[in-house]
Amino acid sequence: MEPIEGRCLCGGIRYQATPPTLFFAHCHCRWCREAHGAAFVSWVGLTEERFRLRDAEGLLRWYSSTEQSRRGFCSRCGTTLFFASTLCPGEIHVTRASIPGEIDRAPQLHCFYDQHVGWASVGDDLPRYDTGAEGLAKYRVVKPRE
Repeated sequence: MEPIEGRCLCGGIRYQATPPTLFFAHCHCRWCREAHGAAFVSWVGLTEERFRLRDAEGLLRWYSSTEQSRRGFCSRCGTTLFFASTLCPGEIHVTRASIPGEIDRAPQLHCFYDQHVGWASVGDDLPRYDTGAEGLAKYRVVKPRE
């Protein structure tokens, strides 16, 4: 498969990643919803070693959304692109919407589903995992396709 390429709205921040991806999940947690202004956010997990950032103008800024997690966004256009956390070392999560092309997998699951909003419906049959150790453990066992 070809490298995955993504970018922010203005194109000032671009990235490239070499498959395989780690997962493709829809997150319903409060922090994702508030950071994106959306009912949920679709994330693609990548290993940091397969990820390359291109930010020639130094536009990337990071916001610490919790003690262990941070979100990367473009300081010019405001696009939130990245998520990184000490809870998943060696990984970078990128927004699926920032990738215009295909990737190596379809959506796999909904995580933090117990935090979903009541004003939007999810109409797929993907597994839905709640917050907490059991739900997070199931979320973290999604393995890359080789």
